[in-house]
Amino acid sequence: MIAGPPGSGKSTVGPLLAAELGVPFRDSDDDIVARAGRPVADIFATDGEPAFRELEAEVIAEALREHEGVLSVGGGSVLTPVTQDRLRGHHVVFLNVGFAVGVRRVGLSTARPLLAGVNPRATYRELLEARLPVYRAVATMEVGTDERTPEEVVAVIAAQLTEEAEKTGEKTR
Repeated sequence: MIAGPPGSGKSTVGPLLAAELGVPFRDSDDDIVARAGRPVADIFATDGEPAFRELEAEVIAEALREHEGVLSVGGGSVLTPVTQDRLRGHHVVFLNVGFAVGVRRVGLSTARPLLAGVNPRATYRELLEARLPVYRAVATMEVGTDERTPEEVVAVIAAQLTEEAEKTGEKTR
């Protein structure tokens, strides 16, 4: 499971990690779009954030039951208590990104509904500050992405998973 704020690299690192581990990749945002038949931004604008979060929680629950690979979850998904509970017992990698790098990567695009507004930089800063403790609470591993390429992030994660597996006797695949 890959979690983190917008711009942390979930959509880039997730498929690379899945390939490295030899498992399939799945993105909860893609599942939401497929189920709803419309873009995430449209769901936010039309139905509101609470409806989106409810759908997101359902999609993640389904993915956790069905998917045996790397799952990337939306940046705000960890704010939903039921999703936090469902993540317990799973490997959850928190991709941490600093403010400046996150802003550069995201570009403060209006395609990201929570950043569309009067002051997207301030909104992004508030988002990071509010979510950081939650990401850390659900994570079993934290990897900084600011000074690393996606391939370096994958190498760090894979090495830590291998180390954990050797300690516990689990397979890393």
